[in-house]
Amino acid sequence: MKRRYTTIALLLLTCAVPSLAAENDQDWPQWRGPHRDGKSSATGLISNWEEKQPKLLWMAEGLGEGYASVSIVGNDLYTTGNFSDGQGVVCFDLDSKKVAWKQLLTPQAPKHGYPGSRCTPTVDGEDLYVEMSEGTVARLNRKSGDVIWKRNLQEEYGASLPTWGFAESPLIDGDRLICGAGSSKALLVCLDKKTGNEIWVTPRGEADLGEKGKDEAGYSSTLVCNAAGKKQYVKLIGRGLIGVDATTGDLLWSYNGVANGTANIPDPVIDGDYIFASTGYQTGAALVHLKNVGGKIEAEEVYFLDPKTFQNHHGGMIKVGDYIYAGTKHNSGFPICVEMKTGKVMWGGDFRPEGKGSAAILYADGNLIYRYQSGTLALVEANPNEYVLKGTLTPEFQEKESWSHPVIVDGKLYLREQDKLMCYDLRP
Repeated sequence: MKRRYTTIALLLLTCAVPSLAAENDQDWPQWRGPHRDGKSSATGLISNWEEKQPKLLWMAEGLGEGYASVSIVGNDLYTTGNFSDGQGVVCFDLDSKKVAWKQLLTPQAPKHGYPGSRCTPTVDGEDLYVEMSEGTVARLNRKSGDVIWKRNLQEEYGASLPTWGFAESPLIDGDRLICGAGSSKALLVCLDKKTGNEIWVTPRGEADLGEKGKDEAGYSSTLVCNAAGKKQYVKLIGRGLIGVDATTGDLLWSYNGVANGTANIPDPVIDGDYIFASTGYQTGAALVHLKNVGGKIEAEEVYFLDPKTFQNHHGGMIKVGDYIYAGTKHNSGFPICVEMKTGKVMWGGDFRPEGKGSAAILYADGNLIYRYQSGTLALVEANPNEYVLKGTLTPEFQEKESWSHPVIVDGKLYLREQDKLMCYDLRP
C-alpha cells in the first residue's frame, strides 16, 4: 500500500557521490557533472537571456549520430556516436575545434529504437570509461583512444538489450567500475577499473523485486551514497530502485513503486537516508526512506505522487536546497518545483515556455537551463516561491530530438546535436 504523509521530519545528510579528479574546478568529467547531480559550479554567467542572449562562438561536427552528452577535462571533450562503420568514442580538441581521435568499439552501429549512442564517457585520470548501446563496457587511454580492455553485458552477464539500447555512463568509485545489467545473473556488475576483472556481481537470487517493470538494466546510471549507515550503490533498473552493498554486492533493498513496463529513465535524487525517484509513462514519483532495522536495510515509502502531480519522463531532476526541480508530464517537460521532504508542489506542472517535448535540465549560478526536445532552451530561476522565466534561446542548429544534456564549462554552454557541437558564450 502506498502511504502518503502530509508532514514528516527529515534529517537530510550529505550524499557521498564520488567526485572524479579534474584539471580545474569547472571540468565536467562524467555524466551530469563532477557529482552526477546536474549542477555546475560556474558563476558570473548571463543572468537574464531576455536582456542579453548567449552568443554562438562556434559550431563543429564529427561527433557521430547519437543522444549522448559530453564530458570535458581541460581542452579535451569526449562523447560517443554512431558512424558508418560502427559505434565508438570521440575525442574532440576544443582548441583546434576538430576531432583528435575516434575509436570504434562495435563492428557496426547497434540496432535498437532511436538509433544512436547514449553513454557520456567517464574520465578518470588518464583513462576513459564507456558503455556502448549494445552492452560493451570498455576502458580506453583518453589521450590516444587505445582500448585497454572491454567486456559485454549481454554476452557475459545475460543482460537483455533494452528497447532503446543500454544508456548507462559507468560509475568509477575508487578502484572500481560499476554498471547495471539488470539480469538474473547480475543486477549490478562491479569490475576492477584497471584490469576489467570481475570483483562481484549482484545476482537476483530469490529476491522479490515486484511485479511492475521488466527484467533489464533500465536507462539510468548508478549512484553511490551512504544511507542507513551503509555505503551502497543505487540504481533505477527495469524493476525499480535497488540498493547494493558496495563491499559485497549483496542486494540490500528494492522498491518497485516507480517502475513501469516501458522505460525507467531518470537518475534518482539521493539525500542522506532519503531517495526521490520518478518515471514517466503515467507512473509518478516517490520518496523512500532507508532505515537500518536490526542490521537489515528497509526502504519505506514516505509518499507517492500520482502521474498527474509529478512524473519525469526523462531529462533528469535536480535538487537545489530543499527542492526538486524538473520537467513533468509525459513527454512534456512542464517546469515544476517540489518540496522534497513533503512532496508539496510549490509551482508549475501546467505551463512551459516555447519548447516542446521533454526537457533535459542543468543548474548553474542560481538558474536552471531547460533544453527541450524541440531544441529551445529556457532559463528559469531556481526559486521555490515562484516560477520566473528569464528568457529563451533558439539554437543555431536543430536535428531530430534534442535529448543530449547541456553542459557548462568555463563560462561556455556546450550543446551536442547529433553529429554537431555548438558552443555558446554565457559570460556577460
